[in-house]
Amino acid sequence: MKVTEFNYELPEELIAQVPIKDRTSSRLMVLHRDNEKIEHKIFKDIIDYLKPGDCLVRNNTKVIPARLYGIKDESGIQVEFLLLKRFENTNEEIWEAMVRPGRRLKIGTKVTFGDGILKAEILETLEGGNRKVKFEYKGIFNEILDQIGLMPLPPYIHEKLKDKERYQTVYAKYEGSAAAPTAGLHFTEELLEKINQKGVEIANVTLHVGIGTFRPVKVENVEEHHMHTEHFYIKKEDVKKINKTKQNGGRIIAVGTTSCRVLESISDENGLVKETEGDTGIFIYPGYKFKCIDGLITNFHLPESTLIMLVSAFANKEFIMKAYNEAVKEKYRFFSFGDAMFIT
Repeated sequence: MKVTEFNYELPEELIAQVPIKDRTSSRLMVLHRDNEKIEHKIFKDIIDYLKPGDCLVRNNTKVIPARLYGIKDESGIQVEFLLLKRFENTNEEIWEAMVRPGRRLKIGTKVTFGDGILKAEILETLEGGNRKVKFEYKGIFNEILDQIGLMPLPPYIHEKLKDKERYQTVYAKYEGSAAAPTAGLHFTEELLEKINQKGVEIANVTLHVGIGTFRPVKVENVEEHHMHTEHFYIKKEDVKKINKTKQNGGRIIAVGTTSCRVLESISDENGLVKETEGDTGIFIYPGYKFKCIDGLITNFHLPESTLIMLVSAFANKEFIMKAYNEAVKEKYRFFSFGDAMFIT
């Protein structure tokens, strides 16, 4: 299967640069897999497509202000860090980071951020050119990041974000992501309450989104792509909600590809899940047989990306590419701050 089969023409002006004022007023394209019907709605209409007994599964990760600008000690050269993943099982703040300029940041190099309130040392050069970095500071690390860090917006967004809370879901809870689970950006507390009152269960997973979600697929054949890994966990109370829904014949609706990847990584052949923590590198592309999810709420993804391959596996490639071309024709807004799609 060729990567080029997942390409489509996207005018640059359709790439959303800022979030829409009202989260629930984004447009919603509804795709019916059974008859390949396409409907054009507003996101708040999602409630009309959810049924009592369904379970909505969302990713409650929280984006950290992971982009840091600092000064290389002695030389005074400005450098940039993008924090990707914290190394677990350590009491220290040791992170994997993308760095620029890489040639200036060799092992042993020291960097100062925010007039000295945060310092870093390069410990190791990792596969792919990222660095293993150890931070020194006084106080609470996440509070320092809030003070001096910037939100790590995707490279296709060129406008400055006025309110950094707009790159968080309203239910974001556990810090650790370098990117937002953007399908969840369309929900408000009010809409979630209405959904819950309708008899729809709401469950959480936590997957810390890495910057690999934006990396292009560089191989010619889809099957040869090596997927990045991301850390996740799911708690006992959420497992109970999901399994009860499955056993009662309800639908599991994943909010976003991140929730989908967690569920499909941990479910058995009957679609049942268990309390788990780990890393997933699952790569879902056409031919994959879904075990757990029955519906997917998602944004519109980059051409030739692993995410458009995932949604093509869930619906079918021809139907998805038809829908994407229709979205371009109808001038939907694309990518992180763009409109949404519900595949049912």
